[in-house]
Parts: sequence; C-alpha cells; structure tokens
Amino acid sequence: MRFWGLKTCDTCRKAVKALEGAGAVVEYVDVRADGVAPADLARFHQAFGAALINRRSTTWRGLSEAERTVDPLDLLAEHPTLMKRPVIEDGEKLTLGWDAKTREDWLEHTA
Repeated sequence: MRFWGLKTCDTCRKAVKALEGAGAVVEYVDVRADGVAPADLARFHQAFGAALINRRSTTWRGLSEAERTVDPLDLLAEHPTLMKRPVIEDGEKLTLGWDAKTREDWLEHTA
C-alpha cells in the first residue's frame, strides 16, 4: 500500500496508525520531503479532478489570484502541500482523504 501525505499532518498520522493497526504495510511518501512524481500527480488529478487541490489549506490562502489560475498539475508540482491528503493506493484502489467512508472502506479492505 502506498500512502501520500505529510508526516506533520494529524489526519495522515491517524490514518497510518489505523491502517497499520489493521495489518496494512504502508509505504509512506511525504509530499513535502519526497515530492510527488509527475506521473502520480497526473493519475491523481485524472481520478479526483479539482478535489485534489486543498482549497482550505494555508498554502492555498497564501497564493495570489494569478497563482490560483495556474494549471492544477503545475501548481501541485510547485506546491505539493496543496494536495489534499492522504492519497492511498493499493492495487487498483485509489482514494483521497480520510473521511468516515474512506476509513471504513480501507479498514474493512485490510482486515
């Protein structure tokens, strides 16, 4: 299982703890420290569209109006912390975020 998030993100830490507690082996990709491969960003954007950009983040609020109109893939490449997280992938399954439905789905899937 691959997991894209931030080591400093409380939601990401909770998600990893729950997944590992359910027996999953998590390969963590820290989007700030490790970056996100362009091919992965493209796949994520194709799967999630505009939802991939976290418009409630501190990074987003710090962008100018002009910067916000840049192509989403270029914007995410420049500011990887803008990516909503976590993005979790296992085989063909790919999810965004860690809401109740996603938690239930992954924890049932790994059990």
